[in-house]
Amino acid sequence: MTYINFIYLGRVSYAEGLAIQQQVIAARKQQLIADTLLLLEHPPVITLGRNSHRTNVLASDELLASRGVELHEINRGGDVTYHGPGQLVGYPIIDLRGDLPGKKGPHLGPVDYVRLVEEVLIRVCGDFGVMTQRICKLTGVWTMAGGSIREKKVAAIGVHVSQGVTSHGFALNVTTDLRDFEWIVPCGITDRQVTSLELEADDAHPPTMEAAINSVGRNFGRVFGRQMLWCESLDELLKPRDVPPAGESG
Repeated sequence: MTYINFIYLGRVSYAEGLAIQQQVIAARKQQLIADTLLLLEHPPVITLGRNSHRTNVLASDELLASRGVELHEINRGGDVTYHGPGQLVGYPIIDLRGDLPGKKGPHLGPVDYVRLVEEVLIRVCGDFGVMTQRICKLTGVWTMAGGSIREKKVAAIGVHVSQGVTSHGFALNVTTDLRDFEWIVPCGITDRQVTSLELEADDAHPPTMEAAINSVGRNFGRVFGRQMLWCESLDELLKPRDVPPAGESG
């Protein structure tokens, strides 16, 4: 299959985002659509992954309720994270049995898949003049350390795989209000802070959400070796097309 569907849904509630994911996952598992990258923003929400500890939510339920912040326990990997305005969230719905870079067996391993997603985000950050890296045993994308300054997380990653198809994905802080991260211990990591492209980028590369969306689409296609097919709406995305089985090129 030579393309990945690519759509920006705007700002949608977390519950609506989950429902859309389920629609797209079901269509992908039935071979009704090709691999798909959903991009969107969420209103303020805290999510707890499979490995989360409730103690990493520092704010009280009363405070979160007063700020209109929802809590969701979900099936992705990882600990506690925050989503909110100014953060670009990506949900790649990818069949790991397909023709993917680095696949050595019948399917690409989840860890290798996460490394590809990290590579996409490292390149996106580079488009804004922000040098980033991986850190061993700390999933996500991090700024470079310098002097007494420790690495800061600019993008979080947490995925789920069912019947070979991925869901959930990444959250890239573009212009996010980082004060909202004070409600949690991000990903359970206490000795490093979070940051955003807005704080890290130089004046020559000011980030905007539109520019970040375009950069993610472009770099996702390069890293995954596919053309990106823009969809204007969810209805257009879910419109049946001729889709070859996973592992075959169309």
